[in-house]
Amino acid sequence: MFRTRLIVGFVLLPLGLVSIVLGGWAYGALLVLALGRAAWEYGRLFHSDKSKPAVWMLMTGVAAISIARVAYGFELDGWLLTLLVMLALTVHLIDFERGRQQAASDFAATLSGMFYIGLLGGYLVMMRELPNGLWWVILTFFAVWLADTTAYIFGTRYGRHKMTPRLSPKKSWEGFVFGLIAATIGTPAYMLVFRIAGLPDDPSFSITHAAILGFAVGALSTLGDVGISMIKRQMKVKDASQLLPGHGGILDRIDSWLWAFPIGYYLILFVFLNAN
Repeated sequence: MFRTRLIVGFVLLPLGLVSIVLGGWAYGALLVLALGRAAWEYGRLFHSDKSKPAVWMLMTGVAAISIARVAYGFELDGWLLTLLVMLALTVHLIDFERGRQQAASDFAATLSGMFYIGLLGGYLVMMRELPNGLWWVILTFFAVWLADTTAYIFGTRYGRHKMTPRLSPKKSWEGFVFGLIAATIGTPAYMLVFRIAGLPDDPSFSITHAAILGFAVGALSTLGDVGISMIKRQMKVKDASQLLPGHGGILDRIDSWLWAFPIGYYLILFVFLNAN
C-alpha cells in the first residue's frame, strides 16, 4: 500500500510543482479541476446514505468560487456566496415540490460541500497570491506531506494508542507526535534547501516562522483528515472514490490541505509578513 501511495505521489508531484511555479490560470485551472472532482466525490458520499445533494450544483458552486478566487481574490465573495445559497435552496425547493421528502437535508449537504470545499480550497489560490506566494505554497505543501507521511510510517510501525478510534482507527498518538515533530523540524530544513533554488532572502522566511508554520499545519491539519473520515464512517465507505490507487479519491488526498492552507494563509498574512 505504501509503495503504491509513493508511486502515485511521484507521478503527481511534477504536475503539481509545475502548475505552482507557473501560477495564474495554469495553477488555477488545476485547482478548479481538483476541487471540482472533490466536490463530486463529496456529493456522491451522501448518496451512500440515501441523501441526494445536488451534485451538479455542488460542483458548479465550488468551480465558481475557485474561478472567482483566481480572477478577483476575495472581491466577489459578498454577492457570489449569496447567489449560490439562493440557487441551492431553489434547486431543492423544486425537488421537494416534485416529491423529494428529504430535500431539506439534501440542501444542507449541498451547501456544506460548496462552502467546505469551495471556501477552504480557495485558500490554495489565495496563498499563491501573497508576496512570495510561490514559496509559501511549496513550504505549506511540504509541511502537510511531512506530517502525513511521517505519521503514517511511524504510526503503522509504532502506534499503540488510538487517537480517534471511531473516526480513523489507524491513527495513533505516536504517529501524530512523530508527524508533528517532523513538520516542525522538517519545514525549516526544507526552507534552507529551497534557498539554493531561489527562495528570497526575506525576513518573513525565518527559521522560526517556518517552524511555526510546520507546527501549526502538523497540529491542526489532521482535523481536516478526520473530518472527512467522519462523513465516510457515517456513510459506511472507506474512500471517497478509487481514482488514485493507494490514496482513494481527490477528496481523500486534499482533506488535510483544506485546513492547512487557510491556517497557513492567515499565519503568513497576519504574523510573518507583519514581523518585518
